[in-house]
Amino acid sequence: MRRVVAFLIDLVVLSIPIVLAVIFIAVFGVVTLGLGWALFWLISPATVIWPVVYYGMSLGGPHSATVGMRMMDLQMRTFSGTPGYFVLGAAHAVLFWASVSLLTPLVLVVGLLNGRRQLLHDLVLGTVVVNNSVVRAAYAQPPGRAY
Repeated sequence: MRRVVAFLIDLVVLSIPIVLAVIFIAVFGVVTLGLGWALFWLISPATVIWPVVYYGMSLGGPHSATVGMRMMDLQMRTFSGTPGYFVLGAAHAVLFWASVSLLTPLVLVVGLLNGRRQLLHDLVLGTVVVNNSVVRAAYAQPPGRAY
């Protein structure tokens, strides 16, 4: 459930710049008497490029999590436990959208059928989404001991 909420938060984060760009182009088109509306062709490529860059930078960044994942205290790791990198984050997004588009949202049932709750694109890429607070608790020092 936390992963679904994180995804919805990320959808809002992804849509804000696109909506602002549409508003800017619309106003710019009015100010330029319609000439600025020719920039609307940029919206379609932006709706593809922006999410790939967002997921690549956030999942491949120091937190290994998108904004929504950070809010839900989740992180993406490889099977070996190492943090992600840009190409892995971008591929994660592309494979997710491709699997949901081609195989319908029922592909999300895969997460209910395996022990690690991995989705199809997680299995293909060798990643797992972990609860960050559980990981921190496992590595926390016992009280009263300083190392």
